Amino acid sequence: MSTKTAPVQIPLGIGLRDDARFENFVEGDNGLACAELKRAACGQGEQYIYIWGHGGTGCSHLLQSCCHVADPVRRSAVYLPLAELHEVGPALLDDMDQLQLVCIDNLERVSGQRAWEEALFHLFNRMRAQNHTLIVAASGSPKQLGLTLPDLESRLNWGLVFQIRPLDDDTRIVALKARAQARGLELGDEVVRYLMHHGHRDMSNLLVTLDRLDQASLSAQRRITVPFVKQVMGW
Repeated sequence: MSTKTAPVQIPLGIGLRDDARFENFVEGDNGLACAELKRAACGQGEQYIYIWGHGGTGCSHLLQSCCHVADPVRRSAVYLPLAELHEVGPALLDDMDQLQLVCIDNLERVSGQRAWEEALFHLFNRMRAQNHTLIVAASGSPKQLGLTLPDLESRLNWGLVFQIRPLDDDTRIVALKARAQARGLELGDEVVRYLMHHGHRDMSNLLVTLDRLDQASLSAQRRITVPFVKQVMGW
């Protein structure tokens, strides 16, 4: 969440990752989507954008990046990951239209739940009436979500819809080495190949692995080598 206060109480622990920014998101084939999201976050582009992609493609990263971009231009913003907030109930969305940018993640978690779908439908209409910006992310396209409210599915197709495409292996390697370098770590080619071969290949899991190795390296005061990776990860 940005420094602006949301109109309802968001549970503790829900916030923005400081490293979830456009500057460290490797775009790959997603350059147009990233450009439109930046413009929308600043209030200069589309009023509504829907992004979708399979796990690890970076949708959550992009939504949080939008909130980070909104803050310096004094746009009130909130990030709502429904994977963590769905148990709060659809009343969570009441008055969210008071904010200039609302980023809703994990929409698939509430698809098929009539009360949630109606709350989302009404939020969409209120945001539109206020001329505020709504950005939504899910694991599939609007048609793939299994929504029970046809009017909501129709609304979700009104604006720009982008599939966030996964990076190819070469681009993943570049991204992983760049993120490591930003942390002051040197990952040799042999280490990177080992990580790609033995771990999960999507970027979100690779970055989780990098976090773990970084912490272990600091604690043990050791360089990250293949034997060290084997020891820490148990591969």
